[in-house]
Amino acid sequence: MVTLARAAATAALIGDPSRLAMLTATLDGRALTAGELARVAGVTPQTASGHLAQLVGAGLLQVLRQGRHRYYRLASAEVAHLLEGLMLATASSLPAAAAPGRLPAVGPKEAALRRARTCYDHLAGQLGVALADALVERGRLELSADGGALTAAGEAFLEELGVEPPAPGGGSRFCRPCLDWSERRFHLAGALGRGLQRRFLELGWIRRVEGSRAILVTPPGVLGLQQRFGVRLEVACAA
Repeated sequence: MVTLARAAATAALIGDPSRLAMLTATLDGRALTAGELARVAGVTPQTASGHLAQLVGAGLLQVLRQGRHRYYRLASAEVAHLLEGLMLATASSLPAAAAPGRLPAVGPKEAALRRARTCYDHLAGQLGVALADALVERGRLELSADGGALTAAGEAFLEELGVEPPAPGGGSRFCRPCLDWSERRFHLAGALGRGLQRRFLELGWIRRVEGSRAILVTPPGVLGLQQRFGVRLEVACAA
């Protein structure tokens, strides 16, 4: 149960300019490292560590672990709504450190890798994230930080597309959200991500770049992604 004391404590946490800068830096859905958030807030790594511990403890941020790395993202849509409401009410009083122009650049410098690339056996980059968003927004996939599950509409869609159906009881192994290196949002790993990449290659929608993790989208792929997924990306098309 939310008490006045707890609400006041949460308000006090958000009221600190450095912590507010960290929170607003993650409003676009990306997950950032402690070092990146320290630079956004203009504080030392040690100070940032203390702030982040408080924000995680209060349920405002959550920690995602990807291999050796730790990333921080907003804990829920409710936190995002709270921050957006605060920004709307006091639009002219946000700290300079929270301005969008101060957000850190993340991911690979090469534009082709940022657009689309392989992440082990599945698609990543702008393309991978756009696919995940499209499946969720069209009611075909229910996705959380713990895993994903197809809806009935999603199962029918994959069957029509020619993607191998999930194994019974596959759970999160069938669809595992993977934090994208450049977008800092989830793309799809597991059997679903693997199946989509395999099918796109079979259809000739994408092709690999020799000696690189980059993926090129072919002209048929641009059309197919738009018609089947509603995905419109500014990708470099293969000749």
